[in-house]
Amino acid sequence: MLRRQMLKLIGAGVSVLAIGASAFAADMPAPFDKPGDVKIALVRYLSTGDFFQSYLSGVETQAEALGVDLRVFDSRQDAALQADMVDQAISLGVNGIIIQHGLTESMKEAAQRAVDAGIKVVAFDVNVENEAIPQVEQSDYQLGKLALDQAIEDNGTEFTAGYVYVPGIAPLDRRDVAWKEVKEANPGITEAAMFGTMDNPIANSVANQARSVLQANPNINVVFAPYDEFAKGVKIAVDEAGLTDDIDIYSADVSTADISAMREPGSAWVATVATNPAVVGEVSVRTLALMLAGENPGASVIVPPTLITQDFLNENDIKNMDDLGSKMPQFQHADVSVADWIPLPKR
Repeated sequence: MLRRQMLKLIGAGVSVLAIGASAFAADMPAPFDKPGDVKIALVRYLSTGDFFQSYLSGVETQAEALGVDLRVFDSRQDAALQADMVDQAISLGVNGIIIQHGLTESMKEAAQRAVDAGIKVVAFDVNVENEAIPQVEQSDYQLGKLALDQAIEDNGTEFTAGYVYVPGIAPLDRRDVAWKEVKEANPGITEAAMFGTMDNPIANSVANQARSVLQANPNINVVFAPYDEFAKGVKIAVDEAGLTDDIDIYSADVSTADISAMREPGSAWVATVATNPAVVGEVSVRTLALMLAGENPGASVIVPPTLITQDFLNENDIKNMDDLGSKMPQFQHADVSVADWIPLPKR
């Protein structure tokens, strides 16, 4: 009972009425033709780190452009609480729900309850095993594959690797497929250690693990850390051990803080593969909007990723995400889940 009461307070505390005057054109389809009539919820499992703050910003700006009432629920990696928050959103009478990350075993039934209630649902980076729910993703397999291709280009097909991985998280599981394929295709690649944790703060928790791993495996010369919080943690440990010239870090995702870390003199973090998380947030909202308007966005909604190397950042003097967007136009917008009637956020 106490938990339910707390959820009501949480739900009330994070309501954001996003009304964009440009969204109310006469040719807007129902239910978007009535200002403020559409209510959607974002139910989050992960929120720590720059990626998730940027993703939230994209959700908020696209919701504002569409003129919808957005409510944000943050479970802070509590799987049971996230499922309860889906129920809370259902009880609030929302028209649509975006489920952002989470565990299949805890979200599958919760997502089905929302569908049974007549609510449109979109899942970002969580497999809820439901044909009625489109999956929005960054092509996580490609994120992993492009990073590993760069690792091979830089280090050849024979190196000793540390691998940061936590199973059960959908995007990490998809990136793991690329890692397994690359290892199988290149027998000279040795996985000396696999480690990882999602304990908050993630970067510091991974750094604690990486210190022990690097000490126990001094022959590691490549670390595949396919999530930027993982890469931050490994970099902390590498810097402390004075191994910046001996180890290369390959990652996924990007933020202004990541760019700064990659551009530090002698940084071991040499490449990442990413989409703009704000753009992914926008795509998530547009996908849900298409469903609410009776259109079919498809079962899989893919936002294509891009390789970003330390050399590219330095050569173009890129300091932040705005600079990156100016040099890589695909970071400003993805032509995914678009329609003539959907207004885009202001740039």
